[in-house]
Amino acid sequence: MSSGMIIREAHFPGRAPIDAYGNGGFRFAGMSHRGSILCLPSGIHGWQPSDPEDLREEDLAKVLAEAVGIEVLLVGMGRDLRRLPTPLRQTLRDAGLSADSMSTGSAVRTYNVLLAEERAVAAALVAVE
Repeated sequence: MSSGMIIREAHFPGRAPIDAYGNGGFRFAGMSHRGSILCLPSGIHGWQPSDPEDLREEDLAKVLAEAVGIEVLLVGMGRDLRRLPTPLRQTLRDAGLSADSMSTGSAVRTYNVLLAEERAVAAALVAVE
């Protein structure tokens, strides 16, 4: 009998506002998560983009898979505002997503407001220290 630790993919199966962010993670639904997250119709998922400063289509594959249930995608790019790469913006547009990049703090605040309004919002949030 093995007593090894089992590590599962981080996933909260519901929609919840983000209560706090910083120190490399997020708090929501009475829990905390260290690292970046995706807030999607299917729930809140742990997320590890390959390069948070240069997002690619592969980084947002889970978002694209759920694009039908999303009107607005907020992308929290970390502490500072950075534009999404043009090819990625086009891929998201082709999937019918309106994507807005901003600092993670701005994205968290906007996500919470749109979620409270019961809008079809999703967020890709890069953790900040």
